[in-house]
Amino acid sequence: MPHSIFDDNNGRRSFELPGAKPHYNPDRPGQVEHIFLDLDLDIPQQSYRGTCTIRLNPIQTGIDRLTLDGVNLTIESVTIGNQAQPFDYDGEQLFITLTQPTQASKPIDVAIAYSVTHPQRGLYFIAPTSHYPDKPLQVWTQGEDEDSRYWFPCFDYPGQLATSEIRVRVPKSLMAISNGELVDTQEQGDSKIYHWQQQQVHPTYLMTLAVGDFAEIQDQWQKGDRTIPCLYYVEKGREADGQRSMGKTPKMIEYFNQAFGYLYPYPKYAQVCVDDFIFGGMENTSTTLLTDRCLLDERAAIDNRSTESLVAHELAHQWFGDLVVIKHWSHAWIKEGMASYSEVLWTEHEYSHDEGAYYLLEEARSYISEDSSRYRRPIVTHVYREAIELYDRHLYEKGACVYHMIRAELGDELFFKAIHTFVNDNAHKTVETVDLLRAIEKATGRNLQFLFDQYVFRGGHPDYKVAYSWDGSSNLAKLTITQTQVKDGDNGSSSGLFDLKIAIGFGYENKEGGSSPPHFTVRVHEREQSFYFPLAEKPLFVSFDVGNPILKTVALEYPVAELKAQLKFDPDPVSRIYAAEALARKGGLEAVKALSEALVSDPIWGVRADVAGELGSIKLDQAFEGLVKGLLDGEARVRRAVVEALAKIKTLESYKALKAIAEDGDPSYYVEAAAIRGLAAVATTSLNGKSKEEKVLKLLKSILEERSGWNEAVRSGAIGGLSQFKTSEAALDLILEYTAPGVPPPLRLAAIRALGSVSTGQTPANLQRILDRLNELSGEAFFLTQSSVVAALRQMETIKAVGILGALADQTADGRIRRIAEEAMQKVQKAAGKDQAVKKLQEEVDQLKKDNQELRSRLESLEAKTK
Repeated sequence: MPHSIFDDNNGRRSFELPGAKPHYNPDRPGQVEHIFLDLDLDIPQQSYRGTCTIRLNPIQTGIDRLTLDGVNLTIESVTIGNQAQPFDYDGEQLFITLTQPTQASKPIDVAIAYSVTHPQRGLYFIAPTSHYPDKPLQVWTQGEDEDSRYWFPCFDYPGQLATSEIRVRVPKSLMAISNGELVDTQEQGDSKIYHWQQQQVHPTYLMTLAVGDFAEIQDQWQKGDRTIPCLYYVEKGREADGQRSMGKTPKMIEYFNQAFGYLYPYPKYAQVCVDDFIFGGMENTSTTLLTDRCLLDERAAIDNRSTESLVAHELAHQWFGDLVVIKHWSHAWIKEGMASYSEVLWTEHEYSHDEGAYYLLEEARSYISEDSSRYRRPIVTHVYREAIELYDRHLYEKGACVYHMIRAELGDELFFKAIHTFVNDNAHKTVETVDLLRAIEKATGRNLQFLFDQYVFRGGHPDYKVAYSWDGSSNLAKLTITQTQVKDGDNGSSSGLFDLKIAIGFGYENKEGGSSPPHFTVRVHEREQSFYFPLAEKPLFVSFDVGNPILKTVALEYPVAELKAQLKFDPDPVSRIYAAEALARKGGLEAVKALSEALVSDPIWGVRADVAGELGSIKLDQAFEGLVKGLLDGEARVRRAVVEALAKIKTLESYKALKAIAEDGDPSYYVEAAAIRGLAAVATTSLNGKSKEEKVLKLLKSILEERSGWNEAVRSGAIGGLSQFKTSEAALDLILEYTAPGVPPPLRLAAIRALGSVSTGQTPANLQRILDRLNELSGEAFFLTQSSVVAALRQMETIKAVGILGALADQTADGRIRRIAEEAMQKVQKAAGKDQAVKKLQEEVDQLKKDNQELRSRLESLEAKTK
């Protein structure tokens, strides 16, 4: 397989880094029927020992050797019945030689006694330290993708499904939570034994254990005679935050039961919030683990919907991922795409169709950002180095958009019928992408291979440019559609063209809240096509891709009048946003006036927020006048967008507006933090010939000293503000101070990331201080610290950063860190090369100036001599 840095087809960096190769599931010696873990935790020593018993039903007679996954385990013995089995262990795989070869369909119980001290991955011990004495005592596991092998020996790939049970001994003061039902507890001296049993089959990566001194909040979903306990586990003292953050779970279960056409399949649903979790959440069967950073206090809940979306996402996985299991990691989009799309579905159900449409637009933007700035890949690919590399925005957000395109193609009734068919036909089984296609065809008769070929099995999306004109003499509307992702003259699927049917709407409604515009469907399959529509009269506006179901980018080239009408009257919020973007590109007072009106009048907060951003991009005084009215918006998410837009208008007026919020605060943490960052950004420039840097630095220092709070959102805003002062040693000193151990982790991570931003204008001596600190921090093992170090280093423009990144990539045990570090190395090398080229050019210019000055001096001397 080619492993070039750049992809020849699209000029982006290739997803496949050196070392990538095709991956396949291993041959199966048989079906794993049951896994039983019997463990004894020694939490003070951060170790445990126990037995893993695997019941294997052989697929054939005569198998005399088994190979299991297990990394950094101490294997003490392997037995079948009472008979010891010879084995070899290389630190990554366990090779068992069977004294009696297998007989087909005659199960064997393989008991492996083992122990682990200071596990590298898979199982994590959390405990107080000298720097963080208030950290809780916890143990938790994380199996996805292939980390279960780090805490017990197993066939560690998703294609094997088995029932499971975990019996674990813990200190009596702690509780242990796991998959399925709690079937027994026993007290023995200072210890307590918890025995959990999962009676439905699932893969090893979904087996879990969480131990801690948790408060349990009891809730339930109930319908008829069926009750599902909904249990929320949080650190004691945070019960109100737990209920606030997870309290909609029963309503979500009710909704997903209907949406997926299958009743919640497990005996309980627990959500356990743990400290130092390396993901947002993990959908272990019946027992989701969540980061405790998702817990909301009353003020955070004002404008934080991300926790609600996280809860919906992980719950949806109980059907997509846990009940219906992917057969291979390459098909993970089936579960992650649907879990992400379930966030859209829930938003649409709980709030409104328009809010759901805006949420989907944000999903599309997230994927498009990765596609344009990082790499492009097919959603389904089995070529990678580690499976965890697949867990990107192509998998989640693009996957969600594909599900929405399926829904738009089929219509709601047939879409949900297809989903019901897929879930019911494949419950407690493994699936591949083709199984989804088959379920769609079975339920609806539709063959959507054309859609999957374009969006799932190859990379990319269409980039449309749409031009409109009206011929009044013949009452013809002309629409010219260009697919700009391919070069002029390229045609055919191999060139990256998309072949899609697109709805075109013409709006005549001249009042707000009008009906959907009438529309026509056209086939767009060439690089450039023109379409002519005979109409009774000139439309007020034109809607390209009515309802916007297609994953795409679009640039509208309409006259200002049509864009203004679309911004005001188009019933679709996404189309109104596209009109706002086009107006901002045109600029001018007419555009400012239309955008300013939309900022205060559009009914959807997301449209108003986007309009604020577009206003901020127009360099006219009137844009500020329109923007500042948005500070009065009752929706905090709009105020935040307004504040961020004001930060781009570096005038004394914007400084004063931001300063008021930074000093006095806002009901929203996020708005206040954005104002603090924005104030610093404005203060980096001279305002009416005066510098505000000293005053703002003093304010930022006081905020860091006085405004500690939820997840350190406000103080992190101050750190972000400090990073704007790229030539200030005082700002750097403060940032470095907050990278010290003992600083609250969210604030410390923000400070580490800020070192990259502040570095670009520092003196060589200060730059070396930054590099030394990042090098020191790169030695810490915590995933979030390592990712923050990479985030800082990738912003730097010195080749010295490459060495630190390279060392981190070589030393880290985490594939995600390795990948982002290697990508950062490429970025820094490019930036450093560009910086050196600029310096060389500047030196040449300086030399030319010097030579010119010498030449002029000589000429003047010659002229003086001739006089």
